[in-house]
Amino acid sequence: MRTFAVAINPTASFGKGRDVGPRVVALLRERGHLVHELVAESLVVLRAEAAARLDSGVDALVVVGGDGMVNLGVELTASTGIPLGIIPSGTGNDMARGLGIAFDDPDAAVQGMLAALERGPRVIDAARIDHGAASAAGAALHPGSRRFACVLSAGFDAIVNERANRMSRPRGRSRYTIALLVELARLRPIDYRLVVDGVEHRERALLVSVGNNTSLGGGMKVTPAALLDDGLLDVMIVRPLSRLAFLRIFPRVFAGTHVTDARVVTMCGRRIRIEAEGIVAYADGERIAPLPIDVEVEPGALRVLA
Repeated sequence: MRTFAVAINPTASFGKGRDVGPRVVALLRERGHLVHELVAESLVVLRAEAAARLDSGVDALVVVGGDGMVNLGVELTASTGIPLGIIPSGTGNDMARGLGIAFDDPDAAVQGMLAALERGPRVIDAARIDHGAASAAGAALHPGSRRFACVLSAGFDAIVNERANRMSRPRGRSRYTIALLVELARLRPIDYRLVVDGVEHRERALLVSVGNNTSLGGGMKVTPAALLDDGLLDVMIVRPLSRLAFLRIFPRVFAGTHVTDARVVTMCGRRIRIEAEGIVAYADGERIAPLPIDVEVEPGALRVLA
């Protein structure tokens, strides 16, 4: 018998995945395991309850939801040695995709998780974001740090997320489609200062992404060459494009072939600083903080049941 803390987001996929959490708990109990089911009215409360449960001792933390729930699990388990199980029930499920976890079959995901627990967890990297430090222009914000495991966005895609999060209607994925169309009409290059492993880059670009994993947004392979366990982060920069050119290159991101375009620049590094005015960074789909930020890989910080 193993002891699991199962943290559930009942609103994953805008409520469509609400049946997955109870199903996971039932499957684990049927197999004779002790399960502490955690459901809360907000992610803040859920995180506090999960942290308290981990302090009391568990064999693994299991998160049921989308990439936002994975981010919660990463924050709680990175560098602790506690294995993280992922049962996807969100809209994107990009961390599950990168780890080869079944993202459309909860039973298969549970079976795979239990098999991984028996043979031992997979060790992968995480990334730490430090924010609130002074920028080159001298502005300073409230300092803090966060972790992520998938992809960080700091450009057009983050701007779309920021707009969508301010919208109360419509509900569901159509909100993001509307936000995308509004921001596409306002598309303009951003002046970035990047420092990758001590080397400064001044870029005028539409977006900058930093990937530990390959994809975001439900399979958009923004950093297709990224590896979860190589001790490096992949940086992808899209230099200025017209709206028409942007619309032409965008579909290629689902195959990862956008990186062959001369206006797409890629590089790798262990520590990346990103500065730009008026941009808020998102990671694993979660709002992090306004730029500037410093991102650093944490090799082998996560143990995942995959």
